[in-house]
Amino acid sequence: MENLILAIETSCDETAASVIRNGNEILSSVVASQIESQKRFGGVVPEIASRHHVEQITIVIEEALEKANVVPSDLDAVAVTEGPGLVGALLIGINAAKAFAFAHGLPIIGVHHIAGHIYASALVEPLQFPLLALVVSGGHTELVYMKGHGSFEVIGETRDDAAGEAYDKVARVLNLPYPGGPHIDRMAHEAEKGVDFPRAWLEDTYDFSFSGLKSAVINYKHNLEQRGQEIIPEEIAKGFQDSVVEVLTTKTVKAAKELGVKQVIVAGGVSANRGLRESLQKALDQEGIPFTAPPLSLCTDNAAMIGACAAYMYEAGVRGDLSMNGLPGKELKSWIQDDNLRQPNQGGWDKR
Repeated sequence: MENLILAIETSCDETAASVIRNGNEILSSVVASQIESQKRFGGVVPEIASRHHVEQITIVIEEALEKANVVPSDLDAVAVTEGPGLVGALLIGINAAKAFAFAHGLPIIGVHHIAGHIYASALVEPLQFPLLALVVSGGHTELVYMKGHGSFEVIGETRDDAAGEAYDKVARVLNLPYPGGPHIDRMAHEAEKGVDFPRAWLEDTYDFSFSGLKSAVINYKHNLEQRGQEIIPEEIAKGFQDSVVEVLTTKTVKAAKELGVKQVIVAGGVSANRGLRESLQKALDQEGIPFTAPPLSLCTDNAAMIGACAAYMYEAGVRGDLSMNGLPGKELKSWIQDDNLRQPNQGGWDKR
């Protein structure tokens, strides 16, 4: 595979651009974060995120090209996150990509944000198929089965809150700054014991649910406050994280064994969580299943992952056009034709 891709990512609150060679080599990766701006609101305000993207998009593209030491004529294509995400934020990146592609006569490729997160691991080592990807972020918690490049089957997903969303909500209850996930992870490792919170198993499915756990944390803290009893945030953080990690790990390992995969990868912002990475590594080592977690710089939103995914789409002949629009609810679908995909049945999923 020989290609050089300029990739752009603006799905939420990170303005990012990257140049990727052959789907596995990062020539440059530039990320302009909005965390400091959004921190005062306790979360991402879409309108403010869009304004920041407008201010930064040209700068990060120019910097990515400069750091990679390439000019537009060296490129084979431009890739951009098409969705899902905040529609205003998506449109900034998409319009920038379309303008760049039109000005330089380059094809454009629209990439699914979650597919990008999955392909972040391809920047670490070659993907081994069939594989199972656990995607955990602020907006997504999914188990994705892949038979090969471009083949995606969502076999399990959250029925309510995403794992990262639950982390942020619990962090606000504990009066922790945004983003709350890293603070909860740190506090969980500092505690000697944790509160015994419930686990939502949703038997006979690979689906997840975290809203009940979030409510349990809120009620526990509220009851302590009503009784005037001491609140130990570290113990609450550890109990919450233990519950999330146990469910994610157990379901992932179960699916990996039942599907006979050759590799498990973890992707998305919450994949930076030390407790989750350690738990998955230990459990999968015991089963003899290879496990890959991308470096922390590739866990949160970045354009390198978009470029990695786009490289394989480019080789498969996938192209977009200048009618491309932001798709905030874009579904994860295969870009290859496969008539032998498994189908759901009453007991879960039929393995072929």
